[in-house]
Amino acid sequence: MRLDLLRHGETELGGGFRGSLDDALTETGWAQMHAGIEGGGPWDVVVSSPLQRCAAFAHDLTQRHALPLQLEPDLRELHFGLWEGRSAAQLMEDHAEALGQFWNDPYSFTPPEGEPLLQFEARVLAAAERLLPRFIGQRVLLVTHGGVIRMLVARARQLPRAQLMQVEVPHGALFRLQFDEAGGLREQP
Repeated sequence: MRLDLLRHGETELGGGFRGSLDDALTETGWAQMHAGIEGGGPWDVVVSSPLQRCAAFAHDLTQRHALPLQLEPDLRELHFGLWEGRSAAQLMEDHAEALGQFWNDPYSFTPPEGEPLLQFEARVLAAAERLLPRFIGQRVLLVTHGGVIRMLVARARQLPRAQLMQVEVPHGALFRLQFDEAGGLREQP
């Protein structure tokens, strides 16, 4: 199964830790996503996070190309707890040490009232693995979030956990992965 990963574009409430916040795309965000899929595809099915910054684009794309759409709640972004809606610059003012701990080792530090990264990893990997038997031999576009893509790309690249945050995932970026028959994941050029 080929799995293309598309990150949502810029949102109305801006950058920072969006997590489970459900804000809409800006015009720039829509343009970023359209640019991201240029030259991509064709796809047999689109799977999306249910949050509107992903699902609205996925719905529009599937309507235009007569593709099936499936929403997958377990492919939503990491829940950042009390940090949701705040930018890194804002957090530097009153949570600089905690933010540094999170960036340096997100597996060992969870934002206050947030989702532990080990739980997030288990949720995302289980959701991705559930796609394989459903869509074996197909080309799947997964419209999702930076954290989900970072997790799957790091797994495909076989990066150690300490290097997770080194995977850069800009708005509208498209990554191509491949599941082999045994369920292994690797990045495609």
